[in-house]
Amino acid sequence: MSEKKTVTVKLVRSVIGTKADHRATVKGLGLRRMNSTAVLEDTPAVRGMINKVRYMVVVL
Repeated sequence: MSEKKTVTVKLVRSVIGTKADHRATVKGLGLRRMNSTAVLEDTPAVRGMINKVRYMVVVL
């Protein structure tokens, strides 16, 4: 069986003062506050979300 690939994302900038759709994207990634991390399945949809808010997150 093949294991699903994952990607770990960390929020490194605050969502205060950002666009509403960027805040919603961060929430959709499962990130709540600064320095929170989320382990997500590596899919094109998740990669697109990460790319949209790349100035606020770091991929570990």
